[in-house]
This record gives sequence, C-alpha cells and structure tokens, in this order.
Amino acid sequence: MARLHLFDLDGTLLHGTTAPVEISRQLGLEAETVALDRAIGAGLIGPPEYAAQVYDLWVGLTEAHVAAAFEAAPWLTRIREVWAEIRSAGEYCAVVSLSPSFFVERLLEWGAHATHGSRFPAVPFTEPVDPAGALSAAAKVTIADRLCAEFGVARADCVAYGDSSSDKELFAVVPVSVAVNADGHLAGLATHSYTGCDLWDAYELVAGLS
Repeated sequence: MARLHLFDLDGTLLHGTTAPVEISRQLGLEAETVALDRAIGAGLIGPPEYAAQVYDLWVGLTEAHVAAAFEAAPWLTRIREVWAEIRSAGEYCAVVSLSPSFFVERLLEWGAHATHGSRFPAVPFTEPVDPAGALSAAAKVTIADRLCAEFGVARADCVAYGDSSSDKELFAVVPVSVAVNADGHLAGLATHSYTGCDLWDAYELVAGLS
C-alpha cells in the first residue's frame, strides 16, 4: 500500500523560523511577527487572531517580497530530493501548514503532490482576510483525511513530520511520525526524532518502513 507523507512547514521544513517571520523580514517587521509567533505558541491568541494581525502588518506586501522571502528562507537541505524519492516509490507527499497559502503553494514546484495553508487573499492585498480561513491543529487532521481520500490511502498509511504543538493532533492519529527539530510539545508522541538540517536524514528514519 502506498503511503502519504505529511509535512509541516514552520520549524520543520523551515529551520528555526516560520514563513510569516521570513515574509515580514522583507518588510522590516520581523520583530513584530516573532512576537505574534510567541503569542500563538503560548496560546494567548488563536489562528484567526494571528491571521488578522499578520494581514495588518503586511499592508505593503508584494509578490516580489514573497518570492524573496521564499528564496532566502533557511530550508532544510534535500527537500526536493526526498520528495522525488517519495514519488519514485509510488507514494505521496503533501505540505499542511498554518502559514499563508500563497507561500505554502510555492512548494508544489518542488515536487509536493498537494499543499494546504491558511487562506489569504492574493498578494498584493485588495481584499480582506477571512479569519475563518486560518488553519488550526485540528484542521490538519481534517485535511489529512481529505488527502487520504484523494490519494486512495488510509490514516494507517500516513507518516507525519512536525515540530510543535500544531502537530500534536495529527501525530496522535497516524501510526508513524517524525519529530523534526521539535520542541517539548511532541515529547513522547513521535515514533522517531531527528535533529539537524537535512530532510533526507529525517526521511531515512521511515524510508524502509511500510
């Protein structure tokens, strides 16, 4: 049976940072977004409030800023090689992230079969953000189930890769998981743990499993 590999973005594929921080860095608003990341990580605000507040910060955001943020971000190495290997094995890979869809979708060009992020209007913004479109930890499970149906696999065929509290609910419902540079929220939940900057090494922990 083919497997579905589900990758988180912030802190997982991106090392030590988040997509909103990298986007805000292009606008000189990194500190403000780091503060928002800390607030949502501490449970002081939820995804809808976070989405509304970063939207307000990004009033001057352009497509050039987003492209520059994506290019300069500290990605783990060999992401494209891992996804090519997954594809060659007849398996599937997807990215499910709380970060903005307009950033996450760029990973389709790297070989992901599917990407899902919080819904934001197109850049530059001419429409308001709908806070209801912000994804949550629970939404990751819902999206995973939808992807299972799309690709003809079951939860039992899924492998999840993540780093923080937003991945806890997904880790709890799949049989195999890899904590990648993870914080304490995933302690005792992950099947495997990886610390480093090379996705291939994390993937090898589960590559031979079925």
